[in-house]
Amino acid sequence: MNQQPGMQPQQQNIMPEPPEVITSKDHLYISDMLSWNLLAMKKAHAFAAQCQDQQISQALDEAGRMHHMHYQMLLAHFDKQNQSQNSSQLQ
Repeated sequence: MNQQPGMQPQQQNIMPEPPEVITSKDHLYISDMLSWNLLAMKKAHAFAAQCQDQQISQALDEAGRMHHMHYQMLLAHFDKQNQSQNSSQLQ
C-alpha cells in the first residue's frame, strides 16, 4: 500500500455494541440489509427445491438458514430500538 508523504493510514473504529440511536441513514441501510437477506433466503429456498443434487440442495438450504438468521438478528435489533424509544418517550 503506497502512502503519500505526511499521510497517516486510516484507523478503523470498531464498535463493540450498536449505537443507542439509529440515524435515518442507518435506518435506510438496515432496511436494505433486511430486504437483501429476505430475498437471498427466498432464492436459496426456491433453488434448493428445484435442485436434483442432494448435496447442493442441502448447501442451498444452509445458505437460506444463514440469511434467515441474519434477517432475524436485524429485526431483533429494530425491536430493541423500538422498545428503548418507546420507554424513553413514556418517561
